Amino acid sequence: MAEQDIEAQRDAILAALVPVVDGIAATFGPVCEVVLHDYRRPERSVVAVAGSVTGRGVGGAMSEIGMRVLARGDEAADELNYLTRTGSGHLVKSSTMVLRDATGTVFGALCVNVDAGAVRQAQTLLSALAGPAGPAGPAGPAGPAGPPSLGPAVEPAAPVTTFDNDIDTVVDALVDAHQDTTWAALDRPGRLALFRNLDERGVFAVRRAIEQVAARLGISRASAYSYLSQARAAVATTTPSTTEGDPA
Repeated sequence: MAEQDIEAQRDAILAALVPVVDGIAATFGPVCEVVLHDYRRPERSVVAVAGSVTGRGVGGAMSEIGMRVLARGDEAADELNYLTRTGSGHLVKSSTMVLRDATGTVFGALCVNVDAGAVRQAQTLLSALAGPAGPAGPAGPAGPAGPPSLGPAVEPAAPVTTFDNDIDTVVDALVDAHQDTTWAALDRPGRLALFRNLDERGVFAVRRAIEQVAARLGISRASAYSYLSQARAAVATTTPSTTEGDPA
């Protein structure tokens, strides 16, 4: 299939999903946000959005979740029903479903985000309205017990994810999250590990990210390129090759 035909097919898939975005968000109401991403342009990957859970709009950037999917390439799989937390502390339940063209190439994603914090608040309110369990029901002391108390909803631990319309903010957050100490305090293995972690999360798939990471760390662009090259070379030499008879 010619490249222009593949690109046209990708555009057609995205166009067909735009009304789906609106339909899902309308079905689940104000606690739901649906975002359609085109990974061919990471810096402005959002091509359609309905609802407002993460605060992004059309033309906004992908999150670090999308960057992780992008880094996995065609090996990426759907990530369903996982919990994360926004920078402001809101608990979000999400599903990310990758989009593939006829060749199997991943080029985008359809993401559904539910404000789990709002749902849990509603659960707590309903539990309170139901009332605590009591020994006396409508028939008096010998009558049936009242409804059991469900108790307050307990929020589970969830990793913080940066959602922003600006890709630079997402990249900066990833660098800060994976840099435990100052660059000067890191030894060479620590510096290589930092670049390897950022690379595995798709940071360097973003245009101009190498320059931004270098500025964030206070090093030259040449040094950043060198550490990235060394980190990738180290991964290549330590990855075992699959031979006949070995598990894949």
